[in-house]
Amino acid sequence: MLQLVQQVTAELNLAVPAYVAGNPSQDTQQILALMNGAGYDLVKEYDWQALSKEYGFYTQSISTTATTTNDSYVLTNVTNTTGLTDQYSVSGYNVPQSSYVVTLDNSTTVTLSQKMTGSGSGNILFAQTIYDMPPDFETITDRTQWDKTKHWEMLGPEDAQQWQWLKSGYISTGPRARWRILGGKFQIWPLMNTQEFLSFEYRSKGWAESSTGVVKNSFTQDSDVTVFDDRLMVIFTKLKYFQVKSFDTTALMQDYVRYLNVVKANDKGSANLSFAPYPSKVLIGYANIPDTGYGS
Repeated sequence: MLQLVQQVTAELNLAVPAYVAGNPSQDTQQILALMNGAGYDLVKEYDWQALSKEYGFYTQSISTTATTTNDSYVLTNVTNTTGLTDQYSVSGYNVPQSSYVVTLDNSTTVTLSQKMTGSGSGNILFAQTIYDMPPDFETITDRTQWDKTKHWEMLGPEDAQQWQWLKSGYISTGPRARWRILGGKFQIWPLMNTQEFLSFEYRSKGWAESSTGVVKNSFTQDSDVTVFDDRLMVIFTKLKYFQVKSFDTTALMQDYVRYLNVVKANDKGSANLSFAPYPSKVLIGYANIPDTGYGS
């Protein structure tokens, strides 16, 4: 961060600071704020390969027994509530479909979202259907959601109408896992009573890193570094400085757009496209049949 700010100030013919974090100079503080603004904007500008990450987790469930009381929201005598939170859905004995945990009252009592349909004791399944996103989550990458335990792509994102149909209709389960982002959480359906590994790719908003590699969303220390091209950060910060000062930005805008396009083009590989494509010969064809040995 310090070197980038020093480069910007030197090119703008401003006083070059010896340090940035905690510097009382208004120019230095403004340059830092504008540079952070440049980082925020670049995160949303493009699917940078440096910000692409994969996230995976194991589904969690609790098989237990409990006592239900007709027309009551409360499960009693629950034999296992270890790790139970309001991110769990519930199914089982006298529990209506699409019920979820409202509160864990104590180690043996759980309040649900719907009333029980009968009284007695039986088997209950608590299955986590709501999972937290990674702390640096920005956006999810389409069609990267997989149930790697079953080797099946997850279906989604489901819209609101389809989601309620799945949770509330008579035909609400199947062999494929469904997903949706709701309330800033990754939600899945149906309930899973076995531990399965789910994963997806996403774009991180952590464009900065500390000197020890800790992902950050802003520059805060002189030793911080960025995953973006250093020269791009300098040019973009200069452009923002000219914009807030109401200076003529024509030349700087041209420099920024030109350099941004170059950085994008070099960020990751591109497919080779043919004007005369033909299907690949992955099965038996003239290129891979043997000369002899066809059998008798």
